[in-house]
Amino acid sequence: MPEKNDLSSAYRRLKSPNAKTRDRALKLIKELKAKRNQKK
Repeated sequence: MPEKNDLSSAYRRLKSPNAKTRDRALKLIKELKAKRNQKK
């Protein structure tokens, strides 16, 4: 099952001990923030 790609899930995954999971979550948060700033 693929992981959820929403902001709250990404912040939760930042607390993970797994480095790859943290990196993926950080990348997702940056993408979502960039997308949100483009709309303005």
